[in-house]
Amino acid sequence: MPDIVDPATRSRMMSGIRGRDTKIEIAIRKGLFALGYRYRTDVRTLPGRPDIVLPRWKAVILVHGCFWHAHDCGLCRIPATRTDFWRQKLEGNTQRDARNEKALNDAGWRIAVVWECALRGRGPDALSGVVWSLDAWIRGHEHMIELRG
Repeated sequence: MPDIVDPATRSRMMSGIRGRDTKIEIAIRKGLFALGYRYRTDVRTLPGRPDIVLPRWKAVILVHGCFWHAHDCGLCRIPATRTDFWRQKLEGNTQRDARNEKALNDAGWRIAVVWECALRGRGPDALSGVVWSLDAWIRGHEHMIELRG
């Protein structure tokens, strides 16, 4: 099945997809800030440049988009065109995520993964639920948490 838009339009559309400061990431950061947490973003010295780093708590929060990180939910579907390319691309992303999580774990960091589906289309109550779950995890002793829809 051919693409429904020309290559120039597709390129413009794809270039508009952000890798950092996404709406979900900003919403989580605002919620944590309101609870009194201070954090750093996109710390280049850590493996995978985690989205949110809480140095005081030795914790990182990774905010994953379901499509780009090949989550097993309804928001991740391989496109009908160039399926081999997309399958390889998404498989490479998940392998890189696993390597980065292992490196963070080996360095002694606690890891939280927040999936897009935990918030997408669920309204403001979902955001507060995610933020409160993160708050409990940060203050607790669990090494890893995964929040999904």
